[in-house]
Amino acid sequence: MFAVTNRSYIAVLLHLFSWLLFAFVLLFHQPLSWNIHVPFEFWVKQSCVLLMLIIVFYMNSQLFVPRLLLKNKILIYVLVILVIAVLAGPLIKMVDNALNLPGLMDRAFSEIGIQRPPKRSGRIDVFLLMMTLFMVGISTSVTLIRKWQADQQGREALEKEKIASELSFLKAQINPHFFFNTLNNIYALTHVDIEKSRKALHKLSRMMRYLLYETQTGSTPISKEISFIVDYIELMKLRLNGLTTVVFEEPVLKYDPPIAPMLFLPYIENAFKYGVSTTEPSVIAIVIELKGNELSMTIKNRVFNNYAETADGYGGIGLSNTKRRLELLYPGRHNFSAYETAGPAEFIVHLNLVLDDTELHSSR
Repeated sequence: MFAVTNRSYIAVLLHLFSWLLFAFVLLFHQPLSWNIHVPFEFWVKQSCVLLMLIIVFYMNSQLFVPRLLLKNKILIYVLVILVIAVLAGPLIKMVDNALNLPGLMDRAFSEIGIQRPPKRSGRIDVFLLMMTLFMVGISTSVTLIRKWQADQQGREALEKEKIASELSFLKAQINPHFFFNTLNNIYALTHVDIEKSRKALHKLSRMMRYLLYETQTGSTPISKEISFIVDYIELMKLRLNGLTTVVFEEPVLKYDPPIAPMLFLPYIENAFKYGVSTTEPSVIAIVIELKGNELSMTIKNRVFNNYAETADGYGGIGLSNTKRRLELLYPGRHNFSAYETAGPAEFIVHLNLVLDDTELHSSR
């Protein structure tokens, strides 16, 4: 609230300063250079002119532009402005006559031996007409610029809100997907080894604590994400037989930049889902590297015949959502590829992220 009040205060001061500058340059500077005793009534008249221009400025800004021009009532708007500009002269002339200003000004000039040329009656005050139209032009321009800025900010706010909502929805889909898959694995493990199932539940509780409390800000240090991946891999190892070998190469972290959480897990989860066999040997290789501002992940795993169709399609709610998150969070700063090699069938996933300067500097 303080910030809004402070901005309003600055806006009022800016308007006040602009009007004072305008009044001095166009209304008061020239009379002061005449080197005569200007009657007080003249300053009253100039103040009335200034007041009229101020009224025209804000009526146009707050009333005519929003209710006529912005609603495509252009002809009515133009007619209203022309009527105001034409009526400005007679109104000021009434002020002149009420103050007896022509006679007072003639007397002031005659005191220094100068006779002013007489003004023709009924003649339109071109200067006042142009000044009125000038005020209308400035007022219209300022109002349209402010309207454009407000619309632009509104569009940006809506876009950010849309993206934030979509990211929250995608993340909410990924986490339950992972959670239920893992619970199914632990349930199967309880029939084989109670002790291993207890260790698995302990790791799962630690992982869920990370998901609930460490990822709510939209970013997490890469070190915590790596620890989460290590826990997940260890959890998956509990259900593997001796035919599957898991190799995980962690990055050497000289600094700890923040990244979007849960970006790597769906691809790792996919490797354990489709790269494990109960009858054939297999290797799951996971490599994560951080070099400069580039973060990369490479996953290689066997593709067995009974899973080949699903793996080729690369389906699954977690994978599709992760690719959508990449488009939203790292637009133009990520590269993703997934393909299958020929015999023996091996599926390779590669993801490369380019971290921006803000992410790097915040970690150093």
